[in-house]
Amino acid sequence: MKQPAIVLITCDELRRDTLSCYGNQAIQTPHIDSLLETGVSFDNCYTPSPWCLPARCAILTGRYPHKNGAYSNFRKCPLDKGVPNLFQRLGQGGYRTAVVGKCHFAPVPYGDTRPELTQEYDLRDYYKSLGIDDLILEDDKQVSVWFYDDYSRELEQAGYLKAYRDCVWNGEYQKVFPFPGPAEWHPDAWVGQKAADYIRSRKGEAQTFAWISFSGPHYPFDAPREYKARVDETKLRPRIQREGELAGEDRIHHKSYYGGGNIDGAGPAKDHACKNYGEAYWKRLLISYNANVALIDDQVGEILQAVRETWGENALVIFTADHGEMLGDHGLWGKHNCGYDPVWRIPMIVRFPGQTQGERTRALSSSLDILPTCLEAAGVPAAEEADGKSFRQRLKGEGLAYAFAEGEGFLAATDGRLKYIHIQQGADQYRELLDLKTDPHEFENRIDWPEYAGELARLREKVIEHLLPSVLP
Repeated sequence: MKQPAIVLITCDELRRDTLSCYGNQAIQTPHIDSLLETGVSFDNCYTPSPWCLPARCAILTGRYPHKNGAYSNFRKCPLDKGVPNLFQRLGQGGYRTAVVGKCHFAPVPYGDTRPELTQEYDLRDYYKSLGIDDLILEDDKQVSVWFYDDYSRELEQAGYLKAYRDCVWNGEYQKVFPFPGPAEWHPDAWVGQKAADYIRSRKGEAQTFAWISFSGPHYPFDAPREYKARVDETKLRPRIQREGELAGEDRIHHKSYYGGGNIDGAGPAKDHACKNYGEAYWKRLLISYNANVALIDDQVGEILQAVRETWGENALVIFTADHGEMLGDHGLWGKHNCGYDPVWRIPMIVRFPGQTQGERTRALSSSLDILPTCLEAAGVPAAEEADGKSFRQRLKGEGLAYAFAEGEGFLAATDGRLKYIHIQQGADQYRELLDLKTDPHEFENRIDWPEYAGELARLREKVIEHLLPSVLP
């Protein structure tokens, strides 16, 4: 078989168990599910970071954030153009590369945003300099109303940009509101249609790498009204929470729950305390999030149809998320400083060219494995510096012994059963040890339990081994 087309579909802040193929009953996601029917689900896949920018740059380089230098959503650390990445490597192998949707390979100038207007955006040239041949940009729901990109320019021409901007800035909504326009103008509907059109434009050109990057279901929770009818409210997943679980000041999200913390959901909450969200709010949020996932599934269906029409079975298709979302569990929403499974463990479905039978594996893996998988499929020389391995190697029994997650002042390690999470950001310093076997909902911090002293020492040693070659080579 000749070199396949490669289609990488990512969602921003997509929680694994909101897909019906992973057990969600409140909505159906038949198109994403169809990938699992003829692809491989990597059920123990972890993101290298619980933040958008470091997670995306890790996918792009196949290297952990501390190695590629892009480790923060907020600090000025864009991905260095000199660090070899997937666009460049595939381009050298004869592929035409494209991104449709969100990039976020450089920090957004959040401090420059203004509620009364959408401003010019100067990141397009930088994005293209990374090796992207074709760029159709919708660089995040909120970013698209703060700064002009391809989507917001078209949205303004259609007459809906001001209404959307007003909703995004309205503090009373607390980031939950219906999209103020026709469903086809929702950011994820726009990205899906542009992606399907782009794929069809590549008829006869199998050497194509297209990263289709939805900015949903990341907040704001803004699904169109008609999609909310797709949600069975009686089957919404109950939020996982235990009374008093975050009362101890040793817990990472103590402040985010009780007031003064920095998880995303604390910002819009009364007194910046997630505990002040009532059940009516949580229900609205969950309905909107699920409805947004249903919308994305429709768009994935359009994309997969375009792939079939354009390349038949000669396509590698990967569906995943940059990270997950707490979505009300432990009384929180967002992902900041989260090493919990709802955020750290992500969906990962890979359909290899010509594959017809579905498969599932519990091999420990990472989205760092995307780059080696794409290079292998394209017949491009392997990236020796990459931290991941191809998913085919994972299927052959070469699962990770440990997965790590990184970010500004954040480091976590897991062997698939135990997790060690280390936070050191200014005055905030926390350590948590979680046991997924005996405490799957991650209610208890066992950092000081004597019976875990040996396991804690082992994980801390692995963290040192993980960082030491880069810090003191």
